[in-house]
Amino acid sequence: MSSNVSATRRDFLKTATTTSAVLAAGGALNAHAAGDDQIKVGVVGCGGRGSGAAENVLNSAQGVKVVALADVFKNKVDSARRRLANAAERGRIKELGNKVEITDDRCFVGLDAFANVINSPEVNYVILATPPGFRPLHIQAAIAAKKSLFTEKPVGVDGAGIRKVLAAYDLAVKMGLHVVAGTQRRHQHGYLETMKRVHDGEIGDIAAMRVYWNNQGIWFRPRQEGMTDLQYQLNNWYHFVWLCGDHIVEQHVHNLDVANWAMKSHPERCDGAGGRAGHNPARPEGPPEEVGHIFDHFSIDYVYPGDVHMYSACRHIPGTQNNVSETLIGRKGDCQANAYRINGKAVVDRAADRRAADPYVQEHTDLIDCIRSAKPINELKQVAESTLTAIMGRMSAYTGKPVTWEFALESKLDTFPQNLAWDMKLPVDPVAIPGKTKLI
Repeated sequence: MSSNVSATRRDFLKTATTTSAVLAAGGALNAHAAGDDQIKVGVVGCGGRGSGAAENVLNSAQGVKVVALADVFKNKVDSARRRLANAAERGRIKELGNKVEITDDRCFVGLDAFANVINSPEVNYVILATPPGFRPLHIQAAIAAKKSLFTEKPVGVDGAGIRKVLAAYDLAVKMGLHVVAGTQRRHQHGYLETMKRVHDGEIGDIAAMRVYWNNQGIWFRPRQEGMTDLQYQLNNWYHFVWLCGDHIVEQHVHNLDVANWAMKSHPERCDGAGGRAGHNPARPEGPPEEVGHIFDHFSIDYVYPGDVHMYSACRHIPGTQNNVSETLIGRKGDCQANAYRINGKAVVDRAADRRAADPYVQEHTDLIDCIRSAKPINELKQVAESTLTAIMGRMSAYTGKPVTWEFALESKLDTFPQNLAWDMKLPVDPVAIPGKTKLI
C-alpha cells in the first residue's frame, strides 16, 4: 500500500500531466472495450460520501465491482475498505452478485493518490468524492484518462476551477465519454415527473422562483494535537473556502440546480448579502485558521433571462427552522417542486415515490445503462453552471457588490494553494466583510 502523504503539489500536478500525455499518445484506456461490460470502480475520496457512492453503485446494476480506493488519509481508505467488504456480503449487492475486490496494491494514500486510481488499468469507472476544491483537477485527469465518470457536486469553488471543468466537458463530448454528476434530483422519479410538466407548460412561463437550504448546522472537527495546517483543513474541510466553497456552494447548489433546470438556463446576474451569526453553537469562537471563515447565512437575488427574479436563501444555524425547498411561480400557476405539487395537486404520490428507486442509486443505474448501450450522457456542463450560480452568489454576498455571470466565470480568483505540501504553512483569509472584501 502506498503511504506517501508528503507529496508536493509539483508531484501532484505531474501525475495529472502524465495522464494527459498518455492520452495524447493514444495510449489511454478505452473505458469499455468491445464485449466487456464489467464496471470496475475506483473511488477517489473515501469519506462518508465516497463510501456511500461506492455502495450506491454496487446496488445499481449487475456486473459491478469496486477495485481501487484513494484518499489523503490512510484511515479513510481502511474504513471504506471494511465498510464495502461488509456491504458486499448482504442485501441487494449480494443478490446482484457484485463484488468488492480491493487488494493492498490498489489502496492509495496521499495527495497524488487520485492519479493512481484514475490511471489504473483495472479501473474504467471513476467516482470523485473528495472535498470540492480538488474536483476540477480530478475531473480533468479522469477525462484525460478516458474513464467513465461519476463526480459529486459541486465541481469547483471558484471561476478558475469552473473554467477547467468546462474545458474538460468539451473534451469529454469530443471523446464521447459518459459523465453523471451527484445532483441526484435529476434522477429522482418525483422531480422528473414534476419538471416534465413544468416544461410542458402546465404553470406557464416562469415569472419568479424561491429556493432554500435552511438547516440546523454542520459538523465541526477541532484541530488535534500535532496536525499540520493542511491535515487540519482537510479534516475540517467544510469550513474553508478553498476546499468547500462555503455552504451556498457545497449544499445549496442542489436547489440552485433545480432552478436552472426549470429555467433551462442560468442567471445573468445576482446581488446578495450574508454573514456570520454573533454566536453559532455549531462552531467555537476563535481565529479563522482555527474555526474557518465560511458564512452562516446567505440571501441572494438572482436574475435570469427575461428579468425573472429568484430569491435564494441558505443558512446553517442550530435552533432555526429547516426549509429545503424550491418554489416556481408561473403565469398560469405555481409548482412546489420539492413536494411534487403543481397548482396544489400532487404530481406523484409520495408513497409511490418512496417505493421508486433511491435517486442516489438511480444516478449510477442511469450512467451504467448509458455506458452499456452507448447512449450519450454528460452532465458536466449543467453541474458546472449550477456550481457557478452558487459561486457568484457567494462572491456577491462576500463583497456586497452585484456580480454578473461573465464576471464570475472570468474571475481571476484562484483559491487553490500553490505548491501544496503536507507540512506547509497554510494561511487562512479573514472572514469576508461586505463593503470591504474586494471583488476579484
